[in-house]
Amino acid sequence: MKLLVLGINFAPEMISTGPYTTGLAEAMAEAGDHVQVVTAHPYYPAWQPMQGYPRLLWKRARLASGVRVTHCPHYIPARPTGPRRILHHVTFVLTALPVMLWKALTFRPDLVMVVEPALLSAPMGWLVARLCGAKCWLHVQDFEVEAALATGLLRERSLAGRLARRFDRWIHHRFDRVSSISVAMMNRLRWLGIPEERLFDLPNWARLDAVTPLTGPSPYRQDFGITTPHVALYSGNIANKQGLEILPEVARHLAHRDDLTFVICGDGPFLPELKRLSAGLANVRFFPLQPAERLGDLLGLATVHLLPQIAGVADLVLPSKLTNMLASGRPVVATAKPGTALAEAIEGCGAIAPPADPAGMAEAITRVIDDRMTYAARCQAARDRALDRWDAARTLRRFRQEALALTGQSGMERVADVG
Repeated sequence: MKLLVLGINFAPEMISTGPYTTGLAEAMAEAGDHVQVVTAHPYYPAWQPMQGYPRLLWKRARLASGVRVTHCPHYIPARPTGPRRILHHVTFVLTALPVMLWKALTFRPDLVMVVEPALLSAPMGWLVARLCGAKCWLHVQDFEVEAALATGLLRERSLAGRLARRFDRWIHHRFDRVSSISVAMMNRLRWLGIPEERLFDLPNWARLDAVTPLTGPSPYRQDFGITTPHVALYSGNIANKQGLEILPEVARHLAHRDDLTFVICGDGPFLPELKRLSAGLANVRFFPLQPAERLGDLLGLATVHLLPQIAGVADLVLPSKLTNMLASGRPVVATAKPGTALAEAIEGCGAIAPPADPAGMAEAITRVIDDRMTYAARCQAARDRALDRWDAARTLRRFRQEALALTGQSGMERVADVG
């Protein structure tokens, strides 16, 4: 099978949706398929051009798995506000369009897969599929329009908000298959009116081979100079509209505890402001993103993982970092309302607190850490949840079977484990 993947995030980006798109493409290539990817120059999560990628030129690469990648230049805003994000996506569409049209003529894919974000590139993927007679698949990692409305980037009754909703509904109906990563997000696709026969559940996966529960202290204790018995860890993208501003306030509520350190490990446009909000807090430490090959050691540093979310998005976005958090065998404390997808995902292996409630989150952290009778059970439940729901080989095998059936291909080869 020939698979053409279009998505704005891909390797060498280390966090968020990029590693999952990369893992899917590599799994298909390792199973014997011909895979090509059209993506942007890497920029996430720092929102800065990565060294080695020309600002105004395209760059081609080939991964060890055989996946051929074309990186397209695009506008990267240092401060990604609403209008700048739109321009960011528009420029990617403009530079990716000639590449995609060329792939339609020369590669002649059997299946074109578009990964959302960015939704603005979805019409291009659909058009290319129709031009070369391929099937088209839209994979939703993030409901961008709904998230923009929930976070205030778009206003519900504004002209832009109304047009965005219409475009959102229209484009989701154009694809032969539409998939997403959680039960709640699949239900939202049903709410958009997508026929059941076009839907496919394609959850993110955990790196179950690379992220395993540590049996001893994490090497990062020494690397970071952590001396307290407990660590509350946030690792990942540090961006606006994520609810991260709650973390310094939570740390203030727990400043009296000399047995707990808050470790914030990551990068992103909100990092300078988060450091400013944390000024004077001796129990908060900041560190840059760590190498992907040391992810297991980093996540094993946590006594408890922190996953703040703002109100209104817990059913629109299931954070990609959650799978590996649980795979590490450590409880998760998240801000989410009961009944949301995020609350359901960590039930029994963590605790929730109301969004924007620092005192509530501090109390939840205290409850998880101090209740030693239930702590071990939460740890085991976290690992079991990852094994049960987010096994990479099983997920990718299901995807390939569906892709082969959709395109009328025959034969079935083993999908290698992907971390």
